[in-house]
Amino acid sequence: MFSRTLNVSANICKPPLFNQVWLPPKNGRLIRNSFHNSKRGSRQALKPDPLENLHIETGPLHAKGLVKPLIFTVGVSAASLLGCVIWEYENLRVHASSLLRRPGTWLTAQQKKSKSEPGPLKKWWNSLRDNEKVFYPILAANLLVFGAWRIRALQPFMVKYFCSNPSGGAVCLPMVLSTFSHYSPLHLAANMYVLYSFMPAALSSMGKEQFTAMYLSAGVISSFASFLYKVMLNQPGLSLGASGAIMSVLSYVCMQYPDTKLSIIFLPMYTFAAGSAIKVIMGIDLAGVVLGWKFFDHAAHLGGAIFGIIWCQWGYSHVWGNRDKFLQYYHHFRKSDPGR
Repeated sequence: MFSRTLNVSANICKPPLFNQVWLPPKNGRLIRNSFHNSKRGSRQALKPDPLENLHIETGPLHAKGLVKPLIFTVGVSAASLLGCVIWEYENLRVHASSLLRRPGTWLTAQQKKSKSEPGPLKKWWNSLRDNEKVFYPILAANLLVFGAWRIRALQPFMVKYFCSNPSGGAVCLPMVLSTFSHYSPLHLAANMYVLYSFMPAALSSMGKEQFTAMYLSAGVISSFASFLYKVMLNQPGLSLGASGAIMSVLSYVCMQYPDTKLSIIFLPMYTFAAGSAIKVIMGIDLAGVVLGWKFFDHAAHLGGAIFGIIWCQWGYSHVWGNRDKFLQYYHHFRKSDPGR
């Protein structure tokens, strides 16, 4: 049983992990985020909100509008799984080839090492653990998108393609892109901290390839859960953030290691079991869905958490564990390709 204590963000026991929802009022304007409102007493609050006057596409929602997002969700999830299975195969192939081509003598090995000394960037990358090699590309993608939000000329583009919106002009692609999108620095920092805290436990159980497949699938599935909720209530709005995907990681770890002791970062003296923590968090999100709380995207959090539990209980044994047939097909395809 996983017994190491994990330090979790101070907000982990609050309703969600900072997945913001921006809901347009009747005039189509974007409501300013609470992080802007919290700065009313500061000098920054006197500056105009660059997102305040952006045009937000909105309109009536219909059940038939969920067909394309559903097909897109299934397609992205399947592509993520197959792509990561191929990634795992190629990694094993490279590793096996390197073992077969080992130098025969110690002197030959030293000569090769002296000729191809890696640079500082490659040395740093090679020194990273497996979970860090997955985390840092995710962090880099989120930082890149965060930087793009700061460029005023790009903001209409960012609202269209990096905020999921069931009534927007672009519906499907933002379901994935919004998973890497954060406008508030606090939102970004909190999500990345929680992800970094739980990734070692998740990767020790799944490996980097399976983790990546689950994370990408969870991102688009949580977006679809948000769409479904908004269509059911005819409540259009924008959502962004990695919280839905991170909730899947959190729920997976809590179900896989239910006796693991978690603690709040600012109150390390108080600990609680992971199995109990995920029940409380999901209970709060369920209350948010039922009661119609609009500050966070509770439906996306709940969808991500449910997917993480399903993957823990069923996904590995019935999906990832049955990848052999596809690997056999891919292996024969690779052998028959003369260019490879």
